[in-house]
Amino acid sequence: MQEVIQDQSQEENSRKSKSRLSKDGKWRSFPKVPNLLQYTSSGTYFARAKTHGKIIRQSLETDIWTNAKLKLVDFLKKQQEHQAEGTPFPVFSEAAEQFKQDVANDASLKERSKHYRTICIRKIELTWPELWQKRLNEITTEECKKWAANLRAEIAGQYFNNTVDTLRLILDAAIENHRKSGGESISNPARDVARAKIKPKHLKLPEPDQFRELVAWVRKQNSWGKAAAELIEFLSYSGLRLYTEAQWVTWEDVDRKRNEIVVRGDPNTATKNWEIRRIPILPNMAELLERLQSEREHPFVGKILRITECPGTLKKACEAVGIPPLRHHDLRHLFATRCIEAGVDIPTVARWLGHKDGGALAMRTYGHLRNEHSQAMAQKVKF
Repeated sequence: MQEVIQDQSQEENSRKSKSRLSKDGKWRSFPKVPNLLQYTSSGTYFARAKTHGKIIRQSLETDIWTNAKLKLVDFLKKQQEHQAEGTPFPVFSEAAEQFKQDVANDASLKERSKHYRTICIRKIELTWPELWQKRLNEITTEECKKWAANLRAEIAGQYFNNTVDTLRLILDAAIENHRKSGGESISNPARDVARAKIKPKHLKLPEPDQFRELVAWVRKQNSWGKAAAELIEFLSYSGLRLYTEAQWVTWEDVDRKRNEIVVRGDPNTATKNWEIRRIPILPNMAELLERLQSEREHPFVGKILRITECPGTLKKACEAVGIPPLRHHDLRHLFATRCIEAGVDIPTVARWLGHKDGGALAMRTYGHLRNEHSQAMAQKVKF
């Protein structure tokens, strides 16, 4: 009996001499049995194998070498069976939740972009609740197209395109993650859903006399009238975006020497294009700034605008003056329109607006104004 124990001890020492320790010294591996590990502190053996792209480590519940090798065979057989069965596709609800987490953790996205993606996901859930229980491989292209057709009849074109794009992004990410984990690769069933064609919005903007009448009406209203009129004028004379640019402009951003306003945007998210730009102070803007400075108790300090929005006031003013309703963003269009009508070239206007495309978007939006201006100028040419 003593000889048997001595032989086992010699065999154990021989195995240890040919084994390898992990860097932390907690695990012992055996080159001749690559799927076997031993936890050094307890001597317990563990089986290790890669299944569907994931490392599986499981205790064999023994510290005896011969028993460990027998149990390892059974463990590897089971893992091979699991591998043959294939990784089940995730349910769409899991994919959507993972996508929301990825968006929330994406430092390159602004908060409003993250919020908008959440809105689109919610819209998908409301209009296609059955999708949330389907596995990725159960979603068909026909189903996606049918859902899209119903959605297109319900919401505006741009909102539709963004919602469909969100569905594609969720499926793309989930399919890629599934493939990386060793699962079957499939094509995105929403890939062939057609985007809606966006018709250019027909701008109905006030004429100069109508604009002056609108501002005067707003200014005459109760205590909030002056502040609302200041906001309307500031947006119209600068072309700035309201929430991400205009409301953050301070008196310190007014550069009198260069006759410019420095546009920095939200302190946390910056401007839409993540850059500081300068816009010229037009004559109307100069008059507005001078008037505000003369009326303020503490001029040249803090933010220029006293309120951040006035949608209700703007709507009532349009009704009172008898012109089509205006949104805050329409005042940005008004700025661009007046500049182009005054003869400013479109690339320059685009730069003032903060566009990064060299004027392509402005050309699509305001190109008709350039043509009208060209015809008006042509009538002045005489021989």
